Amino acid sequence: MSERKATNITWHAGEISPETRAANMGQRGATLWFTGLSGSGKSTVAVALEQKLIELGRHAYRLDGDNVRHGLNANLGFSAEDRTENIRRVGEVSKLFTDAGMITITSFISPFRTGREAVRKLHEEAGLTFIEVFVDCPLEVVQQRDPKGLYQKAAAGEIKNMTGVGQDFESPEQPEVHLKTDEMSVEQSVEKLVAVLKEKGIVG
Repeated sequence: MSERKATNITWHAGEISPETRAANMGQRGATLWFTGLSGSGKSTVAVALEQKLIELGRHAYRLDGDNVRHGLNANLGFSAEDRTENIRRVGEVSKLFTDAGMITITSFISPFRTGREAVRKLHEEAGLTFIEVFVDCPLEVVQQRDPKGLYQKAAAGEIKNMTGVGQDFESPEQPEVHLKTDEMSVEQSVEKLVAVLKEKGIVG
């Protein structure tokens, strides 16, 4: 976690209980944390899931790795330290969205277990639902897909610290959801995710 620099600050609690907020929203919030290699299908499945949830009348919002780096995290690079800070910030944002009652869908490589576990702990300490989704696809398959040309650039030495090439990806050990996207269609992945949300009482 980054060093806290602000001083003389006090948490100001509100008057709205989680139960009242859930009744107002017509749902409970949850964070679905998509993790996996670049090209594994995280963003594709996240977009489809968001659309499906909206069609079901649920309130959902998607936080995408590249999109967040255009604004909130524009000052961060791809060193191990910056990747850790990137995930810390997004974890805090997803917690706020979920506390507000949204079904928050995040799609970030998030290669380090410690970073993902820190986000999980952040949610659990606040009594919020956290669902880790391992978007699993073999390295050779994502290298063939290479939708952004990143693996080609990494092979040419144009990109340093590319996850899966110059930097290890630490696979989840016990994710709530395991999607093998080299074997499953986008539709099948979304169906599995919606089923999990129904089991957890997030989607009625």
